[in-house]
Amino acid sequence: MFISVFDMFKVGIGPSSSHTIGPMVAAARFLDLMRASPFTFAGLRATLYGSLAFTGIGHATDRATILGLAGFRADDYDAEKAATALAKIHETGLVSPDGLPELQFSPKQDLVFDYDAPLPGHANGMILAATDSQGDVILQETYYSVGGGFVLTEAELAAGKDADDGPPVPHPFKSAAEMLEMCSATGQSVAALKRANELSRMGPATLDQGLLRIWDVMNACIDRGLAGEGILPGGLSVKRRAKGIHEALLAERGMNLPAPHTINDWMSVYAMAVNEENAAGGQVVTAPTNGAAGVVPAVIRYWLDHVPGAVPSKVGEFLLTAAAIGGLVKHNASISGAECGCQAEVGSAAAMAAAGLAAVMGGTPEQVENAAEIALEHHLGMTCDPIKGLVQVPCIERNGLGCIKAVSAASLALRGDGTHLVPLDACIETMRQTGQDMSEKYKETALGGLAVNVPNC
Repeated sequence: MFISVFDMFKVGIGPSSSHTIGPMVAAARFLDLMRASPFTFAGLRATLYGSLAFTGIGHATDRATILGLAGFRADDYDAEKAATALAKIHETGLVSPDGLPELQFSPKQDLVFDYDAPLPGHANGMILAATDSQGDVILQETYYSVGGGFVLTEAELAAGKDADDGPPVPHPFKSAAEMLEMCSATGQSVAALKRANELSRMGPATLDQGLLRIWDVMNACIDRGLAGEGILPGGLSVKRRAKGIHEALLAERGMNLPAPHTINDWMSVYAMAVNEENAAGGQVVTAPTNGAAGVVPAVIRYWLDHVPGAVPSKVGEFLLTAAAIGGLVKHNASISGAECGCQAEVGSAAAMAAAGLAAVMGGTPEQVENAAEIALEHHLGMTCDPIKGLVQVPCIERNGLGCIKAVSAASLALRGDGTHLVPLDACIETMRQTGQDMSEKYKETALGGLAVNVPNC
């Protein structure tokens, strides 16, 4: 099993990896399918099902689908060009993706939100279709956005695909137990195993430059969030708070205030900055999802800014370790809120961040695994019930608390020798079972919990 660090950490746009990035990825794949087809196309249609339909407007799934079918991609998204193109598409009912003829696509008629039964494969399902000049469908594919921007066709999902089809990697661990066995046998760290696997697919310069870019985008997102002001879009009138909190924390420095708990505020404000940017549709990195994008960068920033001895040169080690843990969660359970609730998003992110922090602070592989388990265990059962379907409440603050839990989990693990009762594999399986048993109301549909108990209009 191999899931690249650059699959776990993807540069994209807010507010949702499943509902924004995923549909854009699906649209890009469908356009490639059309380009390879011998048919002559005249139009496009898109139908959204399940969670993509119920919370699609709040998550900008409509915008993402339209722009994706027009040829826009999440990894090099230009907001100004996208806004211009979107207005033109709504006006003309036409899209013009590269390598294809101008195609009829009227968002009001050809983009359908189906609120009936979801597609059988996953809560985040969509069907894309291409038509001929008579309006008859001549090409069609079903896609599932399975979390973190990962997209599978119906056939891929049925085949159980969750990783790439490349050549074998030197350390193909499918469980935490296998990972620890390989660490013991080779004398290498989790990050070293992961790095060796990555280097079997790319050169060291490509890997290191890619890791540097991931952190640069994460860090820039924090900085933009700390400077951002105003009201977040979507209708809830949620005010951006990160800047005000950050300015207050800066003002308190040097005042010798007896408030040691303020370190928690520093952690939280970094995470909130990212998720306010995400909610505003800004550029973020899936970590492993957009809804949980603040936890990993916030822990890294906390470590760099507040922990003596932290050095930027070890950020790559942090990211590789975190990606190894995230890959295990994705392979054996889920990172999708629509599938397993927020335990699969912020819970997974906290496990990844705790493992990364334990690693760069000198933890053994056993302590790294323990840190991940502690963080995930104490998110078990967490629901995904965003008010009005927006990735704002409770999502923004929840990332802050996830960051605090991650740091606490790493600290507790480093106080021990790695010996503990509940293995990470058992915790991941428990999360999967809990998500399977969880009511659909609490899995990113905005049909239960806070979403129905707090007035949102």
